[in-house]
Amino acid sequence: MNFYELQQQRRSIYALGNKLSQTPEEIFNVVKKAVREAPTSFNSQSVRAVVLTGTAHQKLWEITLEQLHAVAKSEAAFQKTSDKINNSFKSGFGTVMLFTDTDVIKKLEADVPNYAENFYDWSEQGLGIADYAVWMALAEMGIGASNQHYNPLIDEAVQREFEIPKNWRLRAEMPFGSIEAPAATKDYVADNQRFRLIK
Repeated sequence: MNFYELQQQRRSIYALGNKLSQTPEEIFNVVKKAVREAPTSFNSQSVRAVVLTGTAHQKLWEITLEQLHAVAKSEAAFQKTSDKINNSFKSGFGTVMLFTDTDVIKKLEADVPNYAENFYDWSEQGLGIADYAVWMALAEMGIGASNQHYNPLIDEAVQREFEIPKNWRLRAEMPFGSIEAPAATKDYVADNQRFRLIK
């Protein structure tokens, strides 16, 4: 499979199951390699990753439901969200949580003051590249995933439950698992609205 075919294969998969042939250790090693090789500004290597499977994966989504219930506008609204989480993210095999190590960013801001105002933005770029690398690596293995953002709502509870260092800022949650139904058809914005070639 070439790069462009792999890009097309990587889709947001919401119908997740827990029927994978890979072990948690195999998936963990793939995530490690993908993040390790993802570039960051000044080679800061500010991205951190935690892979949850089994009861830890279930606990993450229970925490998410608890936090969402506390801020829900109504029981009907919460039920809709609860159904989505229980029937999609929680049904998967695991979740990759991606963090930015804020201590790394603060050190760069102090050490290179001329670029201080840029380092947070650049760390977000590094996080995005790592996120995409992990997602592509999972897609290559035939594993479905989607990108979720329940941070910062769940940050404190996640830190407590999984003993996450306080300087790690949660940026994304990627539930993954077996693909139980394909992704929906994807629409594209017209090329002439997005791209320009200037010579």
